[in-house]
Amino acid sequence: MLRFAQALDTQLRTAMERAFPAAAAEAIAAGRPLDPKLAPASKPEFGDFQANGALALAKPLKQAPRQIAAALLAELEADAAFGALCLPPQIAGPGFLNLTLRPEVLAAEVQGRLGDPRLGVPLAAASGSGAAPVIVDFSSPNIAKEMHVGHLRSTIIGDALARVLEFRGQPVLRLNHVGDWGTQFGMLITHLKQVAPAALDTADAVDLGDLVAFYRQAKQRFDADEDFQHTARQEVVRLQAGDPVSLKAWGLLCDQSRREFEQLYERLDIRLNERGESFYNPYLEAVVADLEAAGLLVVDAGAKCVFLEGMQGKDGNPLPLIVQKSDGGFNYATTDLAAIRYRFAAPPAGDGARWVIYVTDAGQANHFAGVFQVARRAGWIPAGARLEHVPFGLVQGDDGKKLKTRSGDTVRLKDLLDEAVERCEADLRRRLAEEERQEDEEFVQQVATTVGLAAVKYADLSTNRITNYQFSFDRMLALQGNTAPYLLYAVVRIAGIARKGGDLGGGDRAGGAEAAGAEPQAAFPEALQFSEPQEWALVRELLKLDTVIAEVEQELLPNRLCSYLFELSQVFNRFYDQVPVLKAEPAARASRLALCRLTADTLKLGLGLLGIATLERM
Repeated sequence: MLRFAQALDTQLRTAMERAFPAAAAEAIAAGRPLDPKLAPASKPEFGDFQANGALALAKPLKQAPRQIAAALLAELEADAAFGALCLPPQIAGPGFLNLTLRPEVLAAEVQGRLGDPRLGVPLAAASGSGAAPVIVDFSSPNIAKEMHVGHLRSTIIGDALARVLEFRGQPVLRLNHVGDWGTQFGMLITHLKQVAPAALDTADAVDLGDLVAFYRQAKQRFDADEDFQHTARQEVVRLQAGDPVSLKAWGLLCDQSRREFEQLYERLDIRLNERGESFYNPYLEAVVADLEAAGLLVVDAGAKCVFLEGMQGKDGNPLPLIVQKSDGGFNYATTDLAAIRYRFAAPPAGDGARWVIYVTDAGQANHFAGVFQVARRAGWIPAGARLEHVPFGLVQGDDGKKLKTRSGDTVRLKDLLDEAVERCEADLRRRLAEEERQEDEEFVQQVATTVGLAAVKYADLSTNRITNYQFSFDRMLALQGNTAPYLLYAVVRIAGIARKGGDLGGGDRAGGAEAAGAEPQAAFPEALQFSEPQEWALVRELLKLDTVIAEVEQELLPNRLCSYLFELSQVFNRFYDQVPVLKAEPAARASRLALCRLTADTLKLGLGLLGIATLERM
């Protein structure tokens, strides 16, 4: 519907300028052209779109809104392009214009999408190999620690946003800003020298689980023992100075953690380019020099910092963002500033990005607000570029508290995924036994893995990322409601229609629809024909896809896409339950099978953009 909305907006603006030339000239001169205030209709009986611009013009024109709407209506009725697109408009209420697209226009749009690998979703204006990249910074686990449930949201939200942007044709650089530098390595290396020295010069001398335990021990010693703390800080200095022994130990620890991370990313079908904190180490001094040259740097208690505007501490004084500590060391803020500076800098000195997106938990909102402010004041953000923090809430247990194991530990991501798949497998085996169905082991494992991982991803993505959400295997694995199993079953149901009614056509789908299971293109009628209300309801729902994708791209809210897919599946089920498809007359049957095909392709594409694979059978 986005294409129609854009065309109608242009036609309405032209009609307003013709009907009220003086008001239009005055508004344009003031830099605020007349706005038809076009929006999707609030109810189906009001048509497809509603234009409320007459109400805003009432006061400056000193006319009743309905009088203004009547003048607009007369201009629209004289516009041949508008008449070819819409039925005669209706004036409603105090002066709204209700606009309904012509049935033949809607049918033709469906026909066009059947042969369109992008299903009507246009490429973004700033797309192609020559465009400046969009950077999505997500996941970001720490070396020498296992990925846990806290990394789940950043990883799958970031991946979904990257997929949507890529589908729109945006050149996307997916960055994994891993914690691979700093004090933690001084602690860990110092501790390992004493308890497991082989881990510092021999690959895989200890497994990652032991490494995690050693890290905890090192942290406890660092917090409790001043001598150990001093030795660990000296180790950090040696590492930062390039000491070969320290660098070798650091490299081995990073490699071991990296292999563990990659196994989880492969399992979740996540693509990432690792660029950890260590990458920006050579640029930290330049950050300090730039801020000093810009007159932003202040020395306070020996530390170099920038005092933030509009951000105050409990004492009412401006908060400082420390850039270099009194001992000469740097911190996370310095690294993040170096990253922003590098990412926006023109090649070859940087990435030349025009949009940088950080996907982290909401608890880091103040940190990024401060870092972003300093970067802007330093002049590192080019005009027109976007720098955004995409925050998300906590994953909670059924008790509404942060999700933890019974022993109080943070839930490991690997264990969470394992349990989801195991529960799916147990449920599938139970249903197969009840139905006395015989399936081979490969089928069982494929379905259990696909549904289990889909359920975990979708439960998270279908929630507004800004809020906390309660993790429940029972809810996310349910076959009813807004869940991945429900949507996957809708796709399977349509595949069943294809098997009963013949090939529904299809073709390669771009972006997120690689899992669409493309079939040879079937011959659909040259002009689709629909007559039932349920058919038109499904047509209109299918044609919302481009609008929804555009909203997700702009607002960075994957749950908008989830809500759309759930609503689409419900509209399809009502259509299929109330209107005969396979038993319909030949002409109606072909058009209804076309709706089935487009529904399947839309669901597969949408789920693919969420990083969710689909199935032909469940």
